Amino acid sequence: MATASRPALATVRSLITPEGVDLRIKLADAGTRAAAFLLDVVFIATAAIVVTIVALFGLRGLGSGELQPLFVVWIILIFFLRNVYFIAFEAGRRASTPGKRIVGIRVASRNGAGLSVDQVIARNLMREIEVFLPLSIIAARGGTGVADTLTTIFGLVWALLFSLFPLFNRDRMRIGDLLAGTWVVEAPKRALMEDLSARQDPVAKAFQFSPAQLDAYGIAELHKLEEVLRRDDYFAQKAVAETIGRKIGVKIEPIDSKAFLSAYYGELRAHLERKLLLGNRKVDKHDR
Repeated sequence: MATASRPALATVRSLITPEGVDLRIKLADAGTRAAAFLLDVVFIATAAIVVTIVALFGLRGLGSGELQPLFVVWIILIFFLRNVYFIAFEAGRRASTPGKRIVGIRVASRNGAGLSVDQVIARNLMREIEVFLPLSIIAARGGTGVADTLTTIFGLVWALLFSLFPLFNRDRMRIGDLLAGTWVVEAPKRALMEDLSARQDPVAKAFQFSPAQLDAYGIAELHKLEEVLRRDDYFAQKAVAETIGRKIGVKIEPIDSKAFLSAYYGELRAHLERKLLLGNRKVDKHDR
């Protein structure tokens, strides 16, 4: 039993939130990351094919000489398409592309804070150097001579070295992750929102919070609280419940930690949504 648990424990890391709470996260394995990337490539390729077909129908009356500069424009558009795809999805609240969501993984910052746009841009632009640039070199070769063969080998070795990099470091990081300070972690799907909204737990219903207690936190903390509830880790929930309890002046018994957090999450979410309807957006606990 101990031997079987070692591989799982080897991919578990501590992620310390700004509140000082240790969230135990599990790193995504290389196979899952590769599957997510291939799915994303399929989605991007599908979009590129659709754009190309539409463009060809619109430009079918032009001569071959006029198409050459447009081909350069097309290459630039495809470059922006694939980068905007990764950056836009990973900079969102879920921090994951459609491919990552399908296989159940997401991007997280290694310092425990929220994932910044700078980190997302850095890790995804590095993918151009890691993957797409060597593939472009291979695709651009013009013949079957020795030079073209060497170019193909060079491109394949380049892509292979970068692709295998996650297998040779304990945190399963790409070069882009290393530079951006990110991890790719497991994010299993669980039915959280419905359970919290229903509030069927009689212990949770016993908790009532004043507007002043709900004003202690904002949207950023709401998202962190959601992650804690999704993880269903007793010790993490106990630590977070004690931290929130001290801040808002409520004493929490250890056995009530999950019920307290569920109740506070539901109340805080409803409170923030009401304030948003009035045009008052509270970003985090520091936003006054």
